Amino acid sequence: MYQELIDRIYECAFVPDSWPGVLDEISTIAAARGGSLLTADGEVLGWAALDSMAEVWDALQRLGLMNCGERFRRLVELQHSGFSTDQAGYRDEAEMGKDPLYREVLWPLGLGWAVATTIPLPTVETMVITFERDRKLGPVNPAVVDQLDILRPHLARSALISTRLRLQRAQSISKALALLGIPALVFDAAGRVLATNTLIEGLAGALQWQARDRFALVDPAANRILLGAIAALGAPDSLPREVRSFAVRVGDGAAAMVAHIVPVRETARDIFVRCAGVLVLTPVAPANAPAIELVQSLFDLTPAEARVARELSAGRSVEEIATNFGLSVATIRNQVRAVLVKTGCRRQAEVVALFGGLSRVT
Repeated sequence: MYQELIDRIYECAFVPDSWPGVLDEISTIAAARGGSLLTADGEVLGWAALDSMAEVWDALQRLGLMNCGERFRRLVELQHSGFSTDQAGYRDEAEMGKDPLYREVLWPLGLGWAVATTIPLPTVETMVITFERDRKLGPVNPAVVDQLDILRPHLARSALISTRLRLQRAQSISKALALLGIPALVFDAAGRVLATNTLIEGLAGALQWQARDRFALVDPAANRILLGAIAALGAPDSLPREVRSFAVRVGDGAAAMVAHIVPVRETARDIFVRCAGVLVLTPVAPANAPAIELVQSLFDLTPAEARVARELSAGRSVEEIATNFGLSVATIRNQVRAVLVKTGCRRQAEVVALFGGLSRVT
């Protein structure tokens, strides 16, 4: 009956851009204005929708209602392995009117009845597929729900395949870095661990593994920079970029390694397990002053900042550096301040200790 549509549902597992077209076709079964697919964990993490639902999503963003709200909570609590209508979660329209989703978004747009289902993913997220119907048409009837339930197992399998494929990609990234001898983990936009390699798992003194697949750096100062860097990955490119390379102290406070946050760009339509970035930890060992190229690449320093950092690590004072470079002391101090910010160090002595521990590139 729906074989061609079912084939297209499975195609979505490999081609996320296909979801809007599939939602459009399923919408006709419910006589709905449009459909949306979203992944959420308390708040919306990603979504795909028909153009007819653009006003709904615009209103949700404008009104600050991207947290999943009461309807999402009630739908999840039903734990129903099929589609459900509004009547399953609300007693009547009076109760629905207390929910900002209906009162401030759906009803003003002429919508008000829906049929939806939740599908748990192998991560902590939940996938929700919802079809929004004009309020004047009345509630979705049981016969429509029966038709949609025929498609639900295929929708769930497609979501599972898509999630598994993207988790496998994250695991491939971490394993490839392990082959290069690089401790690393891959995380999503919410800062949850998607994959690790054995090298980073062995750095117990630097990392804390937390509940709900979270992680943190043991060094409080470094962890604050880490959180800021992760948050910055989702910021528009026009905003100033946060520090992405910084020192990590372990034990006695010495800089034991350098952390790097490497962004992973995904297609905007990829709503399942979107890799946000990779945390790479580069251990440091006692050595002479490092090469300028190494200093610059590790911390995103300008050439001038890298030269100043290397001179500091060689034991030279700000005044000596200014004299050697033919620059003013004020200029060198400004460059030192930039080095402090980019490396996450608080004092000049910490920069000396950090760069004094980096191995020379030959």
